[in-house]
Amino acid sequence: MARELVTAAGRRYELPLFLPVYQRNSTLPELPPAIGDQPVRGCIVNAYFLYKQRELRRSLAETAGLRRYLGFDGLVMTDSGAFQAFTRRLYLNNRDITRFQARIGADVVSPLDLITLPGESRTSVEVKVDATYKRVREAQRYVGDALLAGVQQGGRFLEARRRSTDQMLELGVRYLAVGSLVPFFTRRHELSFVARTLQQTRAQVGEDLPIHVYGAGDPLELPFFVSWGADIFDSSSYGHFAQDGWYMTPYGALREPGPVLEAGEYVCRCPVCGGQPPPAGLLADVPALATHNLWTILRTVERTAEAVRADRLPALLEELLDVHRAWFPDSPLPELWERSAG
Repeated sequence: MARELVTAAGRRYELPLFLPVYQRNSTLPELPPAIGDQPVRGCIVNAYFLYKQRELRRSLAETAGLRRYLGFDGLVMTDSGAFQAFTRRLYLNNRDITRFQARIGADVVSPLDLITLPGESRTSVEVKVDATYKRVREAQRYVGDALLAGVQQGGRFLEARRRSTDQMLELGVRYLAVGSLVPFFTRRHELSFVARTLQQTRAQVGEDLPIHVYGAGDPLELPFFVSWGADIFDSSSYGHFAQDGWYMTPYGALREPGPVLEAGEYVCRCPVCGGQPPPAGLLADVPALATHNLWTILRTVERTAEAVRADRLPALLEELLDVHRAWFPDSPLPELWERSAG
């Protein structure tokens, strides 16, 4: 049975759900209510970029005007800027940024967690796990009725991630975000650690709690993440892939159309492709390619939701693997799926 996310305003969102990263006046395309036949049901916005603009910060906080500012009426989650702390000093604290997110009208608020990296020592990871726990606990005082993302950290240590999840459950969070998995995503889909993390986390939290994977946005991977227990994803991958000339498909991203697309073996029905082979020059047209990529992600998530409702997710995964194996014979994903499913 599909899980559901319910906001403080009583809006219900069937899961799984993809939240495109969105920032006004950026290189990413504007966020419409739908792309062709695919509704855009939610988005994630970096609150740090809003907060650091003093006049905008005051205006949004005084009017709870985030939706009006975005021109978007779906689910809105905000990020705290924790990732930006790697590249700059934020001049920001956890209390102020979580309170700001709630005041501007975010449905889901993110704390200023401490990100753990794959190469960090166990000692460093444990310190960050405990600090993140304290920050989530502090943030609970400032978010009002908004959902607060309890963030799991732990780097490459499964036991540390287990302890982090226990801490979030102790706090009674209603939304769990799995952090610092992005470094374990690769273009070759070597997702063994991701599979173990998500399977462990879902077993630990039970069937009802929504699990969000920060930074996940490859359409091939998302149905497998759902099978391992995840529900919600966010990414700007659709834009970054387009900037690098990658054409997303449900079976893996392609750098060149090649014989697969030229022969019509896969035909995309997004507004850009329109049921035809990719238009000439599409791979060099970043806005159009980003639109195609985002449609592909949204359609994949909808297809996955349909499979969950019909209790046929394993059949969908086998179909994806059959094509992926034919297109990318060196990919480790089929073997990983056989191990994790067995």
